[in-house]
Amino acid sequence: FLISVTTGLLALLLILLEWTRPGLPSPLRPICDLRVLNHFIKEARDAEVAMKSCREGCSLSESVTVPQTRVELDVWEKKNALEQAQEVQTGLWLLKPALSLLQTSVTNTALLSHIDNSIRNLLSISAVLRSLNIQEFTPPASAAGLEGTWTVSSSTDLLQVHVNFLRGKVRLLLLDAQACQQDVS
Repeated sequence: FLISVTTGLLALLLILLEWTRPGLPSPLRPICDLRVLNHFIKEARDAEVAMKSCREGCSLSESVTVPQTRVELDVWEKKNALEQAQEVQTGLWLLKPALSLLQTSVTNTALLSHIDNSIRNLLSISAVLRSLNIQEFTPPASAAGLEGTWTVSSSTDLLQVHVNFLRGKVRLLLLDAQACQQDVS
């Protein structure tokens, strides 16, 4: 036991020394590592699967406005970074209250845990976008009249939109984030 603890501490110390050694580039910032987003996508899928197997106390109390998740790459690529960021920020802004409404509607405790994770992950994604210097978007007073939205009335549809939004527009925005581009000179 003592040997394994010592070995673990030694490995941790070596890792820390490697990261803090002067003159060497620092490790890739975690915000640029898509494994973080992949983790959020996995948790969103877990929530979707839990919803599909839920039998009682799993319904949405009213319809909600959500972002369109379909991405036409040629159209997306013609947009400038600000337009792309606004589209993602608007989607996050729409998903937060939709998931919060689902959170207050659902009584199934196992499902509530998944929804709580999804809401926390959306807040984390917003923080990641801020740390990447992606301009924040100030949402309008209401979702009425926003382009690129639609309405869902089932909790299953809401969670499917959440997964698809993360897999599509959020992933594309993070892949092209200027702060994550390696200097190729």
